[in-house]
Amino acid sequence: MDIQFFMNDDGSGRTYLQWMMEAWRWTLAVAGSSWVVAMVVGALMGTLRTLPNNPWLVRFANAWVELFRNIPLLVQIFLWYFVLPKVFPAMQQIPGFALVVMALGFFTSARIAEQVRAGIQALPKGQRYAGMAMGFTTPQTYRYVILPMAFRIIFPPLTSESMNLLKNSSVAFAVSISELTMFAMQAQEETSRGVEVYLAVTALYAISAFSVNRVMAFVEKRMQIPGFIVAGGVGGGH
Repeated sequence: MDIQFFMNDDGSGRTYLQWMMEAWRWTLAVAGSSWVVAMVVGALMGTLRTLPNNPWLVRFANAWVELFRNIPLLVQIFLWYFVLPKVFPAMQQIPGFALVVMALGFFTSARIAEQVRAGIQALPKGQRYAGMAMGFTTPQTYRYVILPMAFRIIFPPLTSESMNLLKNSSVAFAVSISELTMFAMQAQEETSRGVEVYLAVTALYAISAFSVNRVMAFVEKRMQIPGFIVAGGVGGGH
């Protein structure tokens, strides 16, 4: 890789290296913001899908999951960026960055909701009954008993989903967000140095995904309960 190439001026007073680092920051900003949206909404929808005696909330959460996971991500990006602002003019004041974050966050929330639902349903029913026996309300039972155990079960697939979200952030180039993929396309067109550009961008994506993996592995290790075993998707204690 020709390092000297990245030190050249791109014509705007910045080097290609500076441009690439700025694009990397945008990639991390899109992925990080979308991850927060996906986790909050996904945990909520996944929980609603398991509520007893609340069929309308269950149907709403099921509809959310089926809607957002069955429409291609790129189509959702275009809907949020081009269609909805035409239908709802007030949305024209929302920055493009925020629209992409919502599109990517809601798309990923449907996948996380399915994981949360599976984690909750993998727990023995006695966990819910224990919370009720202690006098907890349904929200308290989920908050203090069910969800902490369920998230320990689903953490491995949640790690993979977080890495996928980082990679999926590359679709933001389609609506002119200046992230890594857009940098690669524009720099290659300007310089015809596609080998150097795409190798550098690939390395940054790999570093980012590996860092996410290590952070999630660290959090998973810290969340482990001594003596807690997950076997066949069901937690049990000694």
